[in-house]
Amino acid sequence: MLVEANTVRVRFRASRTIGNVRPTASTDALVLDPAWQPASVPNVRRLETTSTLELDAPDVHIVWDKDQRELRIEDTDHRLLLRQHDLASLAQGKLQLTHDAADAMYGIGGYNATESASAGLLRQGHQRATAGAQGHAGAPFVWSTSGYGLLVNSQGVGFTLVDGRLDVQTPVGNIDYFILLGRPAELFGTIAQLSGHTPLFPKWAMGFTNSQWNIDQKELLSIVDTYRAKHIPIDNFTLDFDWKAWGEDDYGEFRWNRVKFPDGPNGQLKSLLDQRGMHLTGIMKPRVHVDTVEGRYATANDLWLASTPVSDDYFSHKPVRVIDFDKPAARAWFFNDALKHSFDTGIVGWWNDEADDSGSDSQFLNMQRALYDGQRAYSQQRVWSVNRNFWLGSQRYAYGLWSGDIATGFASMAGQRARMLSAIDVGAMQWGMDGGGFTHGHPSNENYARWVEFGAFTPIFRVHGDFNEKRQPWLYGSDAEAAATDAIRLRYALLPYIYSYEFARHIGGVGLVRPLAFDWPNDPQVRNDVDAWLFGDSLLVSPVVIEGQTSKDIYLPAGTWTDWFSGQVYRGGQRVRIAIDSAHWHDIPLFIRQGAIITMQPVMDYVGQHPVTQLDVDMFPDERRTTFDYYDDDGSTYAYEHGASFRQSLALQRQGSKVHIEIGSAIGSYTPALAFYLLKIHGGLATAATRGSAALPSFDSLDALVKAGGEGWSSGQDRYGAVTYVRVKAVVAQNIVLSLAR
Repeated sequence: MLVEANTVRVRFRASRTIGNVRPTASTDALVLDPAWQPASVPNVRRLETTSTLELDAPDVHIVWDKDQRELRIEDTDHRLLLRQHDLASLAQGKLQLTHDAADAMYGIGGYNATESASAGLLRQGHQRATAGAQGHAGAPFVWSTSGYGLLVNSQGVGFTLVDGRLDVQTPVGNIDYFILLGRPAELFGTIAQLSGHTPLFPKWAMGFTNSQWNIDQKELLSIVDTYRAKHIPIDNFTLDFDWKAWGEDDYGEFRWNRVKFPDGPNGQLKSLLDQRGMHLTGIMKPRVHVDTVEGRYATANDLWLASTPVSDDYFSHKPVRVIDFDKPAARAWFFNDALKHSFDTGIVGWWNDEADDSGSDSQFLNMQRALYDGQRAYSQQRVWSVNRNFWLGSQRYAYGLWSGDIATGFASMAGQRARMLSAIDVGAMQWGMDGGGFTHGHPSNENYARWVEFGAFTPIFRVHGDFNEKRQPWLYGSDAEAAATDAIRLRYALLPYIYSYEFARHIGGVGLVRPLAFDWPNDPQVRNDVDAWLFGDSLLVSPVVIEGQTSKDIYLPAGTWTDWFSGQVYRGGQRVRIAIDSAHWHDIPLFIRQGAIITMQPVMDYVGQHPVTQLDVDMFPDERRTTFDYYDDDGSTYAYEHGASFRQSLALQRQGSKVHIEIGSAIGSYTPALAFYLLKIHGGLATAATRGSAALPSFDSLDALVKAGGEGWSSGQDRYGAVTYVRVKAVVAQNIVLSLAR
């Protein structure tokens, strides 16, 4: 049956024992969103003959061949994409499909923290869908840039991809699967519909996070004050074991360590950090000390994970046991009164660790689900988390993934590219890593600088180190500090752009970062490219991951690309070589896609330090029409779910000597501080600028335009060449036309 415009759902119901195998009961794989309901698909024609039954819909064509007993899935042009045959094998839990042998296949799973990621993004051979351990991301979902995907609603699914065959083994019993059609972005839009949309993280989470193990209140405040004095932006400090009364009775796992953080329990530390614009997030573990009030409660209420024994904790050296988060009673208890007090006094986000050790696909998902449901029932403050593995469906619970306890060094850093992009290929769109590396000591100054530059272009931007390892920029020498500071500041300048893609992911399923194959699915050069990725629609980044590198070859897909820093213009569809600063590490290979619309703001020390009354909008008009939806809201609550948000579309197109700019009507009930857009239209000097039939006032220079305080336009030069500046009121809809000098 058609359940979405581009999606076929097939269900097999086992009704009897097959051989010696009794069908298993249907289990909840947690992949499907409990709130999902099949859509009513309009304009579906049903055509039946003696030999075939066809469903013809605007986005998919389905043929059931009664004689051959096979199912054929075709696109709107009736191009055969998938053929399912031998339907009798479903009784043995086997699903067999064929496709073009040249199709590039993705998904199923990523990489854990220690395994080789050299295979990149393409998937072939035997694969098992599992959440895995230590940074792994998994989903019973395989897809192709040729225009289709397969989602199996089950745990314990194995895939075999060989020579145009897609064989799937599921537990014997009822089988439930979905065949999706479309381009990559459309496939992941459908995955969001089926598996759940991601709630918005708080706006501060778009900024920079410093995590540290072994710290106390005095050092914390000193570090925060140093960031502020140096004007290195930061919004979040994440605390390891240190924040907890770990090992103490009376809910020590959930409450403040009064020795290390004397002003934690009384809220004074929170007040001090609020004054500095800093948030605190803290580590959470899935285990509880057995011989405590909380441990005895877990025993009395059967909350333990049966497969895990009592063991000595490596940090407290006291007996602990793991909670079973698949149990609703365990989830309801976990956000308890002690943790509520810690939340009220400043621990406003969750770094969940080690729940991947149980071997369960759903243990980590349900641990964060406990915190998400608990916090949402208690507060309107948005939930934030990072977790050490991912199973599709986790994203429903404000779930970020980090890549585990990775090593320091350039080789480890280089491997994070494939880890990130393969995680995104299974729907883990909110991904981050321990910038600088966690294990094996101290990164070199160069390695640290390059790692921060890399991290600035990932969804979750954070640094972290092992016990006694510190990751503040000023500890790595003046060159590294300068390079890291500039990367962090660039991230903060781009926050309006980044936050707009936070919302785009929430509604459309595709995140801020995506592999190049998402946008160029037919380009064989990007099939397995982990060296570069898109950062939003308009930017392509390719961080330096080789020590001492003096030049780098980068493949740019079709189109026209402009170097962010130098203004050099490149034709796409080729590999280009750019010089790399091997002495001071003060560069990031970053390219602007022609047609780009990039919103930027003044750099602040933290999100919301000052109201944003003007956005600078860099525009690179192309002959194709491009659009960007600028988004804003209060950044902290769930009021956006009820319409309290601001969204305004910006559109851009060049037609000969004319550039057309359309600013749409504002949508939503939220009123931002934004008063003006300063549009920077690159690629030509205007001779006139009109809005509707009226000419906009002209000024001799950008400085004169800004000082005038109102609307108007001027021309000038910047690192990209000729540029026309147009300053107009935000919020209101308007059409602007520039006439360019020939």
